[in-house]
Amino acid sequence: MDVYECLRSRRTVREFKPDPVSDETLAKILSAARWAPSSRNQQPWRLVVIRLAETLAQIGETARTGSFIARAPLAIALVMENADQPQMDGGRALQQMEIMAWAEGMGTCFVTLTEDERRRVSEILNIPETMELITVLPFGYRRDDFRGRGAPRLPMSDMVHVEAFGNPYGG
Repeated sequence: MDVYECLRSRRTVREFKPDPVSDETLAKILSAARWAPSSRNQQPWRLVVIRLAETLAQIGETARTGSFIARAPLAIALVMENADQPQMDGGRALQQMEIMAWAEGMGTCFVTLTEDERRRVSEILNIPETMELITVLPFGYRRDDFRGRGAPRLPMSDMVHVEAFGNPYGG
């Protein structure tokens, strides 16, 4: 898939086919995170691959806004270790995994976890207290009836400024 088309067509997916994710496709998603840029090239992310239905169900029960994790065939927890900018660097790795999954016919949805939910999921996944769990991303193939709607985007002139704030971009 063309990169620009992938970026424009990507949608949030919360319902998945039950089909398992192949090891080859999983390797592509993990490699996408591995090659993400990071502050000072620290590469501070650690990834936990979750395929066991029982574990996915536990996390789905814990994550108030991510109950659909329980119905995904795969999830990946993003954990940060000694990061200067864990949210920024974590977001870069997450985005690359999301785009790779979309290019492979899959989807995901970012799950926001409260502090208590992160603590509980960290316990479920045996994540050391010295590391920071950012989120758990569920992955799966998009259902045949998936018709994701793209949210309208602001015009470039409303969001891009030239040389100084207040000078709208005209291109």
